[in-house]
Amino acid sequence: MERAIDGFIRFIAVERGLSEAYQISVKQTLDALSGWMAKQSIPLQDLGTEELSKFLGDRKTTALATSSLRIATVHLKVFFRWMAMTHQLEMDPAEPLMAPRGDQSLPETLHASEVVKLLDSIDLQQPLGRRDKAILELFYSSGLRLSELCKARLEWIDLEEGFIRVTGKGNKTRLVRIGQKALEAFNDYLQNERRSLVTKKTSSHAFLSVRGGPLSPDRVRQIAKERAAAAGIEQNMYPHLLRHSFATHLLEGGADLRVIQELLGHADISTTQIYTHVDRQRLKSVHKKFHPRG
Repeated sequence: MERAIDGFIRFIAVERGLSEAYQISVKQTLDALSGWMAKQSIPLQDLGTEELSKFLGDRKTTALATSSLRIATVHLKVFFRWMAMTHQLEMDPAEPLMAPRGDQSLPETLHASEVVKLLDSIDLQQPLGRRDKAILELFYSSGLRLSELCKARLEWIDLEEGFIRVTGKGNKTRLVRIGQKALEAFNDYLQNERRSLVTKKTSSHAFLSVRGGPLSPDRVRQIAKERAAAAGIEQNMYPHLLRHSFATHLLEGGADLRVIQELLGHADISTTQIYTHVDRQRLKSVHKKFHPRG
């Protein structure tokens, strides 16, 4: 089983070009299955649909959320489909599995006024103020993923045309528009702060730490939380919240869903459609609040 897992991870990394984060997620599921099989004394060749269902059932009893259970089911289906295609198993035992259906949770968003409050609260005269404002402006302006922002390099940003080239999930590259406010904030950081962070070992990463290296995702999460707390925003703050807000505010402003899909880098528009549910929730809330018989 361990050899099969290693082979599959190499396949999705090399042949499919899937992200490191996805590889880790898949391996966690498959390692858990391997451990479960060892405890149950079930060899790989004897693993069937019934056993996989039992494994998922045991995972559910360990308080695994429905969304996580759905992801684990998908991991099993793609792994065993590959096992059958490569003739390592005679048949695909995961093919009949049905992913559990749960209530689709709506993404959290910030109100536009809260975004303004967050961005305007940053003191540019304080150390790293320009950097942090440029980071948050770019998240909200362009809807970047956290990994995309951390990987962003200077040569990928066109200040004259107002675009950034990013590489997202599945190593897919897209061009994303940078709004005027974000352009101004980034240019200010570039001219007046980034230079002071550069060391001999500094690469061309756009956003630098105090040591001159690229910012880690954990550090960017911390920056977002600290800046939100300083602005007096009580809502739990994380970088993806600004991505959700970016998409929701575009939709509220009348943007076409296909355009939002392209900007976010979603492979399937069904992923983008969740924002229509957010918009409907807002409309229902406004109707209930202001209509005399709402």
